[in-house]
Amino acid sequence: MIFSQFHRTIKIRIIESFLSTAISNMILPFMAIYLSAYFGVKITGLLLLINVFIGIGLSFFGGYFSDNFGRKKLIVFAESLRFIAFTIMMLCNSPWFVSPLITYFMMTINTICWALGGPANQAMLIDVSKPEERKQMFSIMYWASNMSIAIGGTLGGFLFEDYLFELMIALSITSLITLILIVFFIDESFIPVKVKAEKLTRHASQMFHGYKEVFQDKLFILYCVAIVLVMSMEFQLGNYIGIRLADTFPGIKIFNYEVGGIEVTGLLRTENTILVVLLALFAAKFVSRFKDRNVLIITCAAFVLGYGIISYTNNLWLLFFAMLIASVAEVLRVPVEQNYMATLPPEDKRSSYLAIGGMGYNLSQLICSITVMISAYMSIFGMSIFIACIGFLGVFIFMRIGYALEKRTSADLEKTI
Repeated sequence: MIFSQFHRTIKIRIIESFLSTAISNMILPFMAIYLSAYFGVKITGLLLLINVFIGIGLSFFGGYFSDNFGRKKLIVFAESLRFIAFTIMMLCNSPWFVSPLITYFMMTINTICWALGGPANQAMLIDVSKPEERKQMFSIMYWASNMSIAIGGTLGGFLFEDYLFELMIALSITSLITLILIVFFIDESFIPVKVKAEKLTRHASQMFHGYKEVFQDKLFILYCVAIVLVMSMEFQLGNYIGIRLADTFPGIKIFNYEVGGIEVTGLLRTENTILVVLLALFAAKFVSRFKDRNVLIITCAAFVLGYGIISYTNNLWLLFFAMLIASVAEVLRVPVEQNYMATLPPEDKRSSYLAIGGMGYNLSQLICSITVMISAYMSIFGMSIFIACIGFLGVFIFMRIGYALEKRTSADLEKTI
């Protein structure tokens, strides 16, 4: 099996990630509903926004500490703190005691853990993998992530309301298992050069200059900007596209079942998940036949086109066909995109680079929030053109930097031979 060829750390991380992601998605995606029931929609929106900005801010610290003190120490600290947070969340949602405020604070701590440990987790996987293995590794992890999200999200939808305490117990146990696996079965993958103890102000200065170097790497920053612009297309489904379909899609009957815009949005998500699960394991082998630069540009263009059509049409079959195009393009794009992200950073600043790259999710969500606000003043056709232009701007950037990406990654590959 291909899986057996990977480094032990990669195998453990894939298994651990599958379990923790599945359980997390039974609970965390539904916490907005939980909080709104206690605090109201407006306060909940503000609380979640605070969480987003905390995550963005602390990602800088996660990248810096990982590059200067090692990956495993930071991951163990983050996972230990996460286990404590989940255990307190469980106790605060038990049959004997309920505290939504403490639950929110524990969610914030979980966000802090992701921000601190995320860059180190990504960097560790890159540390222990060979350049020629990474596309396959990313494909398997992408498949496992989507499968676990599908399983967790589906079960969570049925269990969250009536079995929250039991789900919290499962989440705490899974977090403990993750911590044990990391402490006892994963070795440190990066040992930084030992330096003498520094004052806090010195660390702050070093962190500032370290990230200044990252932002001076124009190729990497342009690459990240392009990813954000293209990635925002996918998140539109849960924002502007979902709202548009709910408002404008005419109800139709399928097998005597009334299907409206909300149901269509769910069906499109299901189609995307099924296609990703079916195709992701074969993506790396297929794209290896072609130049990464060409694969990235063509798949991104198809991805943007697919979501551009979805943002406009109300024809059910055209919606499904457009999602087919976007999903296949997504599956083929992701291993190439992540392989570039793994290859571009220098080894001694890998986590700092990945911390910047990891902000793409939050920035894409920010773009989607802006498009929702703008949609109140534009027609559906105008919004579709606007959204497509955002995505195609990302494709244009990839076209401009494609040769530079190829040149830099080829040089990196030659160093490892």
